[in-house]
Amino acid sequence: MARLLTFAEIRAGRITRLSLEALSRCREIAGKRHGSTVAAAVMSDNPGAYFEELARYGVEEVFAVTDTAFASPPGMPLSAPLTAALAGIIGQAAPDVVVLPSEESVKEILGALAVRISAPALPDVSGFDVLDGAVTAQRPVFTAGFIAHVRAEGSPVLVSLRAGSYAASEKSEPSSQHVRNVPFAFDEKVSGKTLREVVKAASGGIDLSEASVVVAAGRGVRDKEGKRLVEELAALLGAAIGASRGAIEAGLFPPSSLIGQTGKTVSPDVYIAVGISGALQHVAGMSGSRAVIAINKDADAPVFRHATYGITGDLYEVLPAFIEALKKKSSTAN
Repeated sequence: MARLLTFAEIRAGRITRLSLEALSRCREIAGKRHGSTVAAAVMSDNPGAYFEELARYGVEEVFAVTDTAFASPPGMPLSAPLTAALAGIIGQAAPDVVVLPSEESVKEILGALAVRISAPALPDVSGFDVLDGAVTAQRPVFTAGFIAHVRAEGSPVLVSLRAGSYAASEKSEPSSQHVRNVPFAFDEKVSGKTLREVVKAASGGIDLSEASVVVAAGRGVRDKEGKRLVEELAALLGAAIGASRGAIEAGLFPPSSLIGQTGKTVSPDVYIAVGISGALQHVAGMSGSRAVIAINKDADAPVFRHATYGITGDLYEVLPAFIEALKKKSSTAN
């Protein structure tokens, strides 16, 4: 048996997709081991708003911290209060495994939490399991060119999970749930830094890490006309816009849209790679996509090795045809 605790990250009033993926994996592990339980840690100014959704994902026990420190910005402290709250929850929950989403906003917490509670940590894993009292996991290394198999023992073991490693799936019936309110007191003066404002990055108006469809531009998108085509396609599909380093260095897309080893990791249902060669550094950030459509005039481009569907052709010819077909389908449907 194992006690599994997941940090349910709240962003813009919603539990993040990656947190739900982590919960689904924990439920799968618990289902194979008699007596195992799935719990969630929720920190919010109104944690009760998320209990019903957590039950649908198999959470049997919720450890809730209610505090305005976790309300929306402005004035929201960053990692220090989250680390303090999680440490308190772990002390009360006594889990064997703690799973955190491997998001930029959470990565800082993993190391701080490991030091604070003297626990081993396995960062940025693409898969994990609990076997014989230990946690085994897989981690992409060397720009996702290899997979390292790692193992950690202790209680708890901290794990941060990469996006797209598992599918997020609800139970057929919600779990019965016990809620524990965890006391929390935090001195903002020692937080080190405070988030005063959030400026939404340009990604088609949709959060890249939460998008179900992503249109990503590469070096093949070489001018403003190419950018316009990418933006029009994304608008028609309701997609977020991402980019490779080549497209960003060309000055066509903002650095916040970077997908790859040094940028964002995405796991959409559909990933459309436009003019992207498929370098390992980029693939490391989108390998969790469920379906990949690659458009490139080079038939030997590495991106086609990762594609579900491939189109060999000039994007300046392919995208207008793609856009026209979508417009016709939309007008027919209406």
